[in-house]
Amino acid sequence: MEFRLEGNHKIMKEDTVILGVIGSDCHAVGNKILERVFAEAGFHVVNLGIMVSQQEFIDAAIETNAKAILISSLYGQGELDCDGMRSKCIEMGLDDILLYVGGNLVIGKTDFKIVEQKFLNMGYDRVFKPEDDLQQAVQLLKKDITQKKVNALQAGQDERRTKAS
Repeated sequence: MEFRLEGNHKIMKEDTVILGVIGSDCHAVGNKILERVFAEAGFHVVNLGIMVSQQEFIDAAIETNAKAILISSLYGQGELDCDGMRSKCIEMGLDDILLYVGGNLVIGKTDFKIVEQKFLNMGYDRVFKPEDDLQQAVQLLKKDITQKKVNALQAGQDERRTKAS
């Protein structure tokens, strides 16, 4: 497997991310924009489209050995649609997959810090507002994937040292 340098982060040429709009949400335009931005940044993007269930995200991630699931929700029901995703990922063996979520995640005007904390408590790694800079999201994803790889390498080295002792 070959690394290539992207900015300050190394990413695998084959790094796959799963993208889609969760639940009954049919907002497709933003989804296409996200696909293009992440693909142009060097990721292999599997776009599941709109009205995607949690299980469809998970199945696609397993099938493609994805590094991250990027969930979009614009119709305000994200809190309901996204709840339990981390535990389902763990049940299916995706303990380390990165979970990103963004959009209009709740109905009404709620301070973003409160919304963000709800989703972090649900097990999401990053939470984004609709107006957040997509290039920043790309850089954060590259950084998070690199950190997961470093952690996995270190864990493997620690395990080998323990067995050698």
